[in-house]
Amino acid sequence: MKNFALIGAGGYVAPRHMQAIRETGNKLIAALDIHDSVGVLDNYFPEADFFTSFEGFGHYLENQKKQGHKVDYVSVCSPNHLHDTHVRFGLNLGADVICEKPVVLDPWNVDALAEAEKETGKKVFTILQLRLHPAIKTLKEKVAASPAGKKYKVNLEYITARGNWYHASWKGDTEKSGGIATNIGVHFFDLLLWIFGPVKNSKVDFHNATSAAGELELEKAEVNWMLSINAYDLPEALRNKGRQSHRMITVDEEIIEFNDGFAGLHTKSYEEIIAGRGVGIRETGEVIKLVHGVRNSK
Repeated sequence: MKNFALIGAGGYVAPRHMQAIRETGNKLIAALDIHDSVGVLDNYFPEADFFTSFEGFGHYLENQKKQGHKVDYVSVCSPNHLHDTHVRFGLNLGADVICEKPVVLDPWNVDALAEAEKETGKKVFTILQLRLHPAIKTLKEKVAASPAGKKYKVNLEYITARGNWYHASWKGDTEKSGGIATNIGVHFFDLLLWIFGPVKNSKVDFHNATSAAGELELEKAEVNWMLSINAYDLPEALRNKGRQSHRMITVDEEIIEFNDGFAGLHTKSYEEIIAGRGVGIRETGEVIKLVHGVRNSK
C-alpha cells in the first residue's frame, strides 16, 4: 500500500484521483485546498487529514516523514499555473508526483522539472488518459501497422459546452489555465502526436477565449482540428439529447467516435504509473511546445 497526499481536493477533477487512489488499493493520508467545500473526501477517505493552509500541509507531511509515515506520491489537481510549484514541492518532499494535465504551461519548465527529477531522484508523471481509451489504442495499433510513408487525412473535433462560470473561474484566465488550447486541447494534441508522430508544421486559423482551430502536419498525418466550449457548436442531434460533449476523429473518412468509454481511465492511469509505465515529464515536452505555440499565435 502506498501513501498519497493530494493538492487541490476541492477541484472538478480531484474525485477521479481520489477514486483512483482507492481503487488501486492505496491510502490518502492528507489533502489540501484553499476552499473547505471538500465533503467529497467522505466518499473516499474520510480519515484523511485536511488543510486549507499550504504551510500547515507541508509541515504535517514533513512531520509524518520524520515519524516513518513517508508519502510515496503527491497528486496535484490544482489550477494549471500552480502545477510547477506544487510538483516541485512533491519532489522536494521525497515523493513521486502525479500531476493533472498540463504538467506545466511553458516548454522551458519541462527541462527544469526534468533537472529537479535528477536532483531528487524522484519522478513526475502526468494523466493523459486518452492513451488508454480502447478506441484510441486500436487506432494507434492500426497506424503503427500501416505501410511506411503512409499519410493519413485526419479531422479532430472536440466540443465541450461550458457556462458563464467558466470565464469567471481560473479556467477562463489564459495566464492561469493557458487558454482553451492548453486546458481543453492538451489531451487531444497529445493523442495526435502519440499516434501520428512529431509535428512538422503548425498553423492556427483562429484562437479566442471560446474556440480555436488550425492545421497540423505530423509525420504520418495532415490534421485539421477544432476545439470549442460553445454549446451551439455541438451537433444538433446531441443538443437535442442534452449531451454536453462531442469528441470525434475522422481518419481517412472513417469516423472514430469516443464519446463514451471514459469510466475508470484515471484508475488505469494510476495503475500504469504505480507499475512504472506512466507518462513522464520528458514525454510531454512536444505537446507542451505545441499548445504553447497555439496559445501564443497571432
